[in-house]
Amino acid sequence: MITIRQAEARDAVGMQACNLTNLPENYQLKYYLYHLATWPELSFVATTNDRVVGYVLGKMNDDDPTTPLDGHITSLSVLRSYRRLGLAERLMTQAQRSMAEVFGAHCVSLHVRVSNVAAFSLYKNTLKFDIKDTEKKYYGDGEDAYAMKKDIREMYLSEMDSLDF
Repeated sequence: MITIRQAEARDAVGMQACNLTNLPENYQLKYYLYHLATWPELSFVATTNDRVVGYVLGKMNDDDPTTPLDGHITSLSVLRSYRRLGLAERLMTQAQRSMAEVFGAHCVSLHVRVSNVAAFSLYKNTLKFDIKDTEKKYYGDGEDAYAMKKDIREMYLSEMDSLDF
């Protein structure tokens, strides 16, 4: 059975291992721990038998206090043998929901390699992100990235308005 839950510090090594297996962008362990300590509500893991098989690492873009808070997906990865099970979509949906409900985020952004057709399809077709820009040589190896964004206010905030307390 695969479980989606909020990531904890004890998951950081598994998240890093998942990243190292799948992605050319790799982060030091302290980067995961920083995200988990600063925005603990925004990162989630997919686990089976206490093994991390997927994760999403989220944060808030809170640099400019004069603009509404927006969320950002720093990284998303699912091990190859666990793909096509809907885990990436579930991880992303949970992160977006938390950005809206916990922080009142209006939008969520992310970057994706122009060559990553599967991830682009997930973001564009399944999760309904829009391309806002193409950032030239965004990645360390010189590849371009699509800067993508999605308005999440109506998606989650309208659900919160209808809650009875």
